[in-house]
Amino acid sequence: MSRSVVGRIERGHADRVPVHVLVGVAAALGASVRVQLLWHGEGLDRLLDSGHANLTEEMLKRLWSLGWEAATEVSFNIRGERGTIDILAFHPPTGSLLVIEVKTVVPDLQAMLGVLDRKTRLAADIARERGWLVRSVSRLLVLPDDRTARRRVQQHAATFGATLPARTVEVRRWLNTPSGRLAGLLFLTNDHQAGTRHRIAGPRRVGDRGARAPARERAGRA
Repeated sequence: MSRSVVGRIERGHADRVPVHVLVGVAAALGASVRVQLLWHGEGLDRLLDSGHANLTEEMLKRLWSLGWEAATEVSFNIRGERGTIDILAFHPPTGSLLVIEVKTVVPDLQAMLGVLDRKTRLAADIARERGWLVRSVSRLLVLPDDRTARRRVQQHAATFGATLPARTVEVRRWLNTPSGRLAGLLFLTNDHQAGTRHRIAGPRRVGDRGARAPARERAGRA
């Protein structure tokens, strides 16, 4: 690095230096650079964690109301393969096991599908350790019901159609009465998300529509 660049960093003007240069300087010192993006003063990682927790909570409530047993953050270490399953659910009457991946955003698609496939492959062994007698293993991806997630899914419609063909209506029907294997995607609206939308939109005033009508009538008469 040139002396001018290093001097700029030392004088507290790192914001004028490209990030890759900062990373290079830090690496030479045996350090690392961490960049944090804030939204309204809140770290995005915390917001995503909160969104993930809300979606997980809503999904758990639905499963329990339908008679499923469910556990969250189920860790495993089988034949050297390690990981954590967001929600592992079991339906005792039918022996149906469901591996659920909860995402607040549509991630790197191929990586996510590969991880979900691996968890599904190992799920029966994980369930046996819990004493669950499994007859079938299914998989489900849960996403927030918002325009961004739906747009991302639409952009990769062929891939999702081939790997997770079942959609919300079919998924809900299957959760109520599991039969056979399911590979699906569920757009889920949680109570926190709905409340936030309501606060942003604000209450609709009854008089708004009526107040506009006379204006249109006056314009017509003019």
